[in-house]
Amino acid sequence: MIVLDYRDRRPLYEQVTERLEELMFQEILTENTKLPSVRSLATELSINPNTIQRAYSELEKAGVIYAVKGKGNFVADDAAKLKEEKLRALLDALAQQVIQAMELGATEEQLEQWLRQTIQRRKGGEKA
Repeated sequence: MIVLDYRDRRPLYEQVTERLEELMFQEILTENTKLPSVRSLATELSINPNTIQRAYSELEKAGVIYAVKGKGNFVADDAAKLKEEKLRALLDALAQQVIQAMELGATEEQLEQWLRQTIQRRKGGEKA
């Protein structure tokens, strides 16, 4: 479910937060799905329960999960909205990068080629 990268410079709670968001965005964890308890996830990942608690707190602040006293943490319906907001922000950032590349002389063909190469790398196949 969650794999941590101990060579990553980011704190473990950020990695846990990011992985849980990815699972929600991929709809593996859907609305109202109960998340593992802090203790069980900490045991599974062999990390301190405070790390998981911090990740859950960050997700709750972002409105991605909600806590029910005595029951646990659950995926909020806002997770889909958060995904849309992040995608919109990424599109805006991509548009700015494209504009900047074109101002530096990149052609439409180069941009298309870079995009295709990036997609290929993401899929795991190195093609030009």
